[in-house]
This record gives sequence, C-alpha cells and structure tokens, in this order.
Amino acid sequence: MTSLARIAILTFSLLLPSTNVLGADPQMVDSGTTAWMLVSTALVLLMVPGLAMFYGGLVRTKNVLGTMMHSFVAISIIGVLWVVCGYALTFGKSILGGFIGWSGDYFLLRGIDDTITHGVPEYVLAMFQGKFAIITPALISGALAERVYFRGYTLFIVLWFLLVYCPLCHWIWAADGWLFNSGASGVIDLAGGLVIHVSAGVSALIVALFLGPRKGYPKSTMPPTTWS
Repeated sequence: MTSLARIAILTFSLLLPSTNVLGADPQMVDSGTTAWMLVSTALVLLMVPGLAMFYGGLVRTKNVLGTMMHSFVAISIIGVLWVVCGYALTFGKSILGGFIGWSGDYFLLRGIDDTITHGVPEYVLAMFQGKFAIITPALISGALAERVYFRGYTLFIVLWFLLVYCPLCHWIWAADGWLFNSGASGVIDLAGGLVIHVSAGVSALIVALFLGPRKGYPKSTMPPTTWS
C-alpha cells in the first residue's frame, strides 16, 4: 500500500463518525470527534505563523522581525492569560449583570479534569477556544505595524483581551450569554465572525485612526520587503 493510499484511508476514517456518537453515553470520550478537534486545534495554531509571514511581508525590511513577533508573542501572552483566567471569564456563569462570566472551577483550568462535553474532554475544548483567543489580537497587529513600541503592543493585547475579547466572547458563545440567548434562536455567529473578525476589524480600524499615518507618509516611499 502506497503512502498516499494510507493517508487517504486515515483522513477518511477521521471524517467518519465514531460508533458512540449516536445513542452513546455523553460522558464517554468519543475518540473520533476528539481526534478531529485536536487536528482542528493544531490547524488554527498554524494560522499564527502564517499571519506573521503575511504581515511581515507588508512592512519595510527593518521592521519585519518586530512585525512578525507581534503575532508570535500573542501565543505566549494570551496563551498564559487564557489558562489563568480567560476561560473562566469567557465560559463561567454570568456576573456583573451579564457583562462578563466567572467560575472558580475554570480558574487555571483546575476544575475540568474529568469533564466530558459531547464526547470531547473539556481540556480539548479549552485548547481549541484558546487558539482563537490567541490569533484574534494578532489580527489587529497589522493595523499598528511600524508605529508602536513592542512593550506598548504587549500591554495593549493584554488589556484588549481582558476588556474586549473575553466579555464579547461570553456574550455570544457562553450558554448564558445575553446575545447567545437573544431572540428566538440567539445571535447568528457564522464561523466566529462576530467574536473574531468583527471585533478584530473594528478594533484595528480604531487603532489605525488613533495612531494616524506613519511618520513621513506619504511624502517618503515605503516599499515593503521581499522574501527573495
């Protein structure tokens, strides 16, 4: 059997539903669904270096490394914040009139060791959600490339994550979020378009208007770097 045939069989088997999807105990781990969630988590994480190379190719040569690091540093900063308090603020029960969520069981992810949700360990769900929390502030970095200090950017993404992303994510994705439960069937969030793309796009526009154009633009030419 050729390598290509083996890959095709493996891919097809992952796409097939597991035998315990229908009529099985929801507290049992569904190996097929869990495997696909892990693959999806890895694929979302791979978007970060792709985004870094994309943004790095749009700036001048002297700013390539700093611009790429705007994406990579989000992995460490937001990744830690997500484990410490982000998951608790996002998917915990509503507090402060529904503005944000909180659950002590989700603090440092200490209360989800044995939790299974729809056949998937909650640790896997937390990882999957965490990757979107990482890439969303990284998307904004393209709007402030070449115009902010690195330390200022790190402070910005910390505050933006805590004050914008976590509340918005709770409103739309948490089971007791007010937008999740608004109307007959709740808000329609296609592929995370509201939590991720709309929030990052609006925030990027505000940041760009606040910072203004680059110094010397448009009097001086600022050609982007090349990867050749």
